[in-house]
Amino acid sequence: MIYEDYYKEIKDSTGNITDIEFTYGDDFNFAYDVIDSFADVSPDKLALLHKTADGKTTRFTFKDMSVLSNKAANALKSLGVGRGDSVMLLLKRRFEFWVSILAIHKLGAIAIPTSHMVSAEDIKERVKLADTKAVICVNSGDICHKVKEALAGSDVCLIVVGDRYGKEISFEDIVEKSDESLERVDTKVSDPMLYYFTSGTNGAPKAVIHDFSYPLAHIFTAKNWHGIKQDGLHLTVADSGWAKTAWGKLYGQWFLGAAILVYDYEQFYAGDMLKLLEEEKVNTFCAPPTIYKYLVLEDLEKYNLENLHFVTTAGEAMPKEVSKKFKDKTGLPVREGFGQTETALQLCTVIGKEQIPGSIGKASPLYKIGLVDEENVHVPDGAEGEIVIIPKNGKRPIGVFTGYLGDERMYEEAFEGGVYHTKDMAVRDKDGNYFFVGRNDDVIKSSGYRIGPSEVEDVLMRHPAVFECAVTGFPSKNRGALVKASIVLNEGFEPDNKLAVELQDFVKERTAIYKYPRLISFVKALPHNANGKILRSAIRKADYESIK
Repeated sequence: MIYEDYYKEIKDSTGNITDIEFTYGDDFNFAYDVIDSFADVSPDKLALLHKTADGKTTRFTFKDMSVLSNKAANALKSLGVGRGDSVMLLLKRRFEFWVSILAIHKLGAIAIPTSHMVSAEDIKERVKLADTKAVICVNSGDICHKVKEALAGSDVCLIVVGDRYGKEISFEDIVEKSDESLERVDTKVSDPMLYYFTSGTNGAPKAVIHDFSYPLAHIFTAKNWHGIKQDGLHLTVADSGWAKTAWGKLYGQWFLGAAILVYDYEQFYAGDMLKLLEEEKVNTFCAPPTIYKYLVLEDLEKYNLENLHFVTTAGEAMPKEVSKKFKDKTGLPVREGFGQTETALQLCTVIGKEQIPGSIGKASPLYKIGLVDEENVHVPDGAEGEIVIIPKNGKRPIGVFTGYLGDERMYEEAFEGGVYHTKDMAVRDKDGNYFFVGRNDDVIKSSGYRIGPSEVEDVLMRHPAVFECAVTGFPSKNRGALVKASIVLNEGFEPDNKLAVELQDFVKERTAIYKYPRLISFVKALPHNANGKILRSAIRKADYESIK
């Protein structure tokens, strides 16, 4: 197993992992040292299974990925891309994303995975901040139009995947013409490898910098959280523009010699996803809670999921009711995890351990985790505090970002007091299980009380009328904020005052009286980012605008 050359688990007498040791050289580069190594040792081993919504299936071996990334690297090199240059990728779920990012790694360049949902102005600002050399985008919808608009007047190279777009460079053409042999480029493990612009719940996106050691942190993610085995098939539901792709459909999975399933779809249908899990005999599956909300509405018993061994979720709080329904129907507990764009997996319920209802798990052995108050003082078990990562031996832990691009001051603030501040609130019980409360800026302060949105959402999700909900603070002169619930109803329920009162009473009966939503807003849909995460900040912003 290639990963064993870099990764060693330290266990106690009961078999629990207490620490992880990493061994790697100053020139470690995932694309050369893992992908090319597999290509040499197991050239015919399946690496990537790409399937479109209309049923087209394409298989890529590790040899294929090695050769194609060499060709793409040579193509980019011919266009002037070299070590330290940044390349933006807007490729949705096209297989060319995996070819491109490996090629960029091989050149020692910096990849900027980007959501196709960003605006032309977003692209322009990011290209300027990152001093981008080239943009590779798929000709789908208005993506090329937005990119061309953003690049107007610049010398940034535009490369198009898929159907031709005017006279712009065709990715297929330049790759096809390029040599499949590539002399290894000198890179350093401390070089920047990725810029991820965070979606955030508040404020403008920030560019998170990860270096070439970052992939190593995801060995634990794949092995002990996803439960991936060699030769297995894994599906993570995520757009390539988000860090969840790095977590679940790139580094850790390939380190372990598993194949990655990429489902390339435009519109999500729960039935199609379940059919895919059945037909492709998927072994491990990870998706945001939003996906599970739809899956449990299906007749799960009619799908043969016997090959599915482990399922996981992250991204936001998982409603207990949804988790219970999925387990009741499939027998599979949905194990939760927590991390950020700035880090690898921080907390999780590992394979073999019980998923405690409502818990986001225990601390990963990668990190020393603590909870602190507003004065940076550690809080006792049972008390609410901010999740922080405490550096071991004074060193930045592996998988933790190396900076915010162009904003050293913000990076220093994130490490105030010598610990990394996640700005996420949680409570820890005496057994070391963490329970997510909410973002610092999501936590509602009402009449002196601090109310975590997820605990109110959990209660509302138990009501048969509620399909999805988001709880936020609504500005109040007297109380600071009122608890507001924005609710999407299940079919068959009418959004009237009677139901609003019923929902308020439902919450009152099941939690502290001060937590019930004084405001109920019935909506047709909630705002989500491309990964399915509810954007409470968008609801708050609209509310503030409405009272101006």
